[in-house]
Amino acid sequence: MEQENLFHEDIYDVLRTCVQAMGGPKKVGASLWPELAADKAGNRLNDCLNTHRREQLNPEQVLWILFHARQVNCHAGMHFIADHCDYEKPKPIEPDNEYAQLQRDFIRAQKEMKVMMQKMEHMTELKAVVNK
Repeated sequence: MEQENLFHEDIYDVLRTCVQAMGGPKKVGASLWPELAADKAGNRLNDCLNTHRREQLNPEQVLWILFHARQVNCHAGMHFIADHCDYEKPKPIEPDNEYAQLQRDFIRAQKEMKVMMQKMEHMTELKAVVNK
């Protein structure tokens, strides 16, 4: 496995790193533009990542690349953005950990709902006694 660059010149350099990690311009281009032949889609993507060309990726396509790069354990894009904008480097959320946290949150919320329901029942009983 090829190691990610530790330094990137610009966002285009980062996106090229992400694209390489995802299998190269032909594979990624074919996913971005399925209506094109893989070679043409790869060429279009290379053009979009070349600062001397007019072609550009739209913001949704950039996010798509960053998301799918994360799926192949390439975090260069998110690290570049964090460094560039003076944020701490983000850590990816592991799906198993996120699922376990959601389960804990759900159980806690259920307990809170039960307590609220008991309080409401108690208040209803008090209200009935006071209104007699």
